[in-house]
Amino acid sequence: MPTPSPVSRPDAIDCAIIGAGPAGLTAAIYLARFHLSIRMFDCGSSRAAMIPRTHNHAGYPGGIAGTDLLARMHEQARDFGATCEAATVTAIERAGDDFVVRTDGATLAARTVLLATGVVNHRPRGLDDATHDAALARGLLRYCPICDGYEVTDRRVGVIGTSRHGMREALFLRGYTADVTLIAPDSDHDLDDSCLDALDRAGVQRVDGPCGDYRIAGDRFVIRTAAGEMAFDSVYPALGSRIRSELAVAAGARASEDGCLEVDDHQRTSVPGLFAAGDVVKGLDQISHAMGEAGVAATTIRNLLDERRPIRR
Repeated sequence: MPTPSPVSRPDAIDCAIIGAGPAGLTAAIYLARFHLSIRMFDCGSSRAAMIPRTHNHAGYPGGIAGTDLLARMHEQARDFGATCEAATVTAIERAGDDFVVRTDGATLAARTVLLATGVVNHRPRGLDDATHDAALARGLLRYCPICDGYEVTDRRVGVIGTSRHGMREALFLRGYTADVTLIAPDSDHDLDDSCLDALDRAGVQRVDGPCGDYRIAGDRFVIRTAAGEMAFDSVYPALGSRIRSELAVAAGARASEDGCLEVDDHQRTSVPGLFAAGDVVKGLDQISHAMGEAGVAATTIRNLLDERRPIRR
């Protein structure tokens, strides 16, 4: 006898999208245009909203602010009937062939789930929100040298970090400017001989920590270090990030040691029906990359649901 098709709850939507950054919004546009029922949940902390202006995203000569890009994507998703709810998802649970998605105030049944929750950058310890946000808006503080290294060409750049991660970011930025200083965040640098040799050969200066007393002075970002106050045109914290994969891991999805979700070539996690796209997946933390992964995930979701119950209009 043929295997019976899985039966979903009658109130289950086709896909719940958790996260409303570029990955989540791209998936929403695709899935809505596939004539699928979806709900998107936005906790209001997309890292893309922090971008003062991106010049890497193709199609926007002169660049576009992260908030403007998200607003345009929200509008496009709404044009096709996608809805977005301002809510924090607290749990994803398997329920037979479906999922139950829980928020603080409600539950939702979904046939599939796409996690697009991204990451949170670690900020320098002691940097207050007002100074952080003002410096970020003016390009005095930056988090992504791939995105905006071009903008610091031939400028004075500080990198807060150490060990191999800090070294790699400093060396990457050395491709844009000869004036790069690697600043230890806490005390002395944690650099082995190979790191020291690579930094010396590149002409990257090193300053021990701790660092703090951050302030803006004119067009410079000022940091107190063990060597005294130093002023930079731009400063990059190279302190890592927290991967927001807890929901999927709690639901049984496999993740790397640092928390990045493991997915296959079609963005499927190890839990059937649970997908992931964007920075929460190990890969290049770039808007274009996240959007590409979301397109792959959304198409795979559509085809999976069609296999379970043919999609007909």
